[in-house]
Amino acid sequence: MIRFECDYNEGAHERILQRLLETNMEQTSGYGTDPHCERARALIRQACDNEQADVHFLVGGTQTNTTVIASILRPYQGVIAAISGHIAVHETGAIEATGHKVLTVPSEDGKITPDQVKAVYQSHMSESSPEHCVQPGMVYISQPTENGTMYSKAEMQALFEASRECRLPFFVDGARLGYALASKHCDMTLADLARLCDVFYIGGTKIGALMGEAVVILNEALKPDFRYMIKQKGGLLAKGRLLGIQFETLFENGLYLEISRHAIDMAMRIHDSLEEQNIRFLYESPTNQQFPILPDHLLEKLRSQYTFSFWEKVDDTHSAVRFCTSWATRQENVDALTRDIAQLLRETSETPVLAEALV
Repeated sequence: MIRFECDYNEGAHERILQRLLETNMEQTSGYGTDPHCERARALIRQACDNEQADVHFLVGGTQTNTTVIASILRPYQGVIAAISGHIAVHETGAIEATGHKVLTVPSEDGKITPDQVKAVYQSHMSESSPEHCVQPGMVYISQPTENGTMYSKAEMQALFEASRECRLPFFVDGARLGYALASKHCDMTLADLARLCDVFYIGGTKIGALMGEAVVILNEALKPDFRYMIKQKGGLLAKGRLLGIQFETLFENGLYLEISRHAIDMAMRIHDSLEEQNIRFLYESPTNQQFPILPDHLLEKLRSQYTFSFWEKVDDTHSAVRFCTSWATRQENVDALTRDIAQLLRETSETPVLAEALV
């Protein structure tokens, strides 16, 4: 079985495993106070071009989103997010479990706009008795989005300015951040991102690490006592160096972006091959997630050899699915997938769903 359903099917990059083996018998202090964590923080600050950034290491994305959001919001506040946002649909109500509502707004492609942020804020503030409703307390986006789409630097700037205008901290979920930064269509760097939000995180779990996310806090008001929140939410890892070593390795010699580019190359190989066969896509994604629209009967045959994620029904006979590549995806597996899809289309003389069907 060849797996394309997510970007964390494999273990970790060999350099990380080698470094963990080399340092296995070192004695260090715990809870992220060791030299490896300190060096990883320094490397990340350098990449962000911000020596004042606070950097903290947590284990996974849901834990990170929950901890960051809970640290920012007052008990009566909620977080603005796209209706398709990860915190709204794929975290089992983790945010709500902390007592905070996710305030969702409509989205066609996974992105939200400055006007939507302002509308949510102004709608609340114009209430005659606003204290009866959850108060918007921050803005959440992911880069890239759940649908593989990306914010441009101009879009990010506009959202940041709108959030500032509404006095709302702006948080960027970067679980797949490397796959955005490595895209040929991305016009921003890590340093740009660090100037355009209050807090973000760099995903490791999906990009070469065994596990781990690096939270980067830029807003001075959000820095105090964040370690207390990490501990309270169960995220302060005793053997913290295991996280530090991984990010130390990822940010040495450009490894993080190098392996992210490989995933993009593999995803574009899928995209271009299917596009040549007149297969349409639910979203035009320039990142590692691709969403082709394929005949349902073809998908049934394809499932005998490949795993992938169902996304949504497009019509009675076609569905959009997600093929997800990673830092470790093999080109021969990508070529096998596209070759088999082409063969199945030929066998059935099936015409892929036309673009008009998407309108």
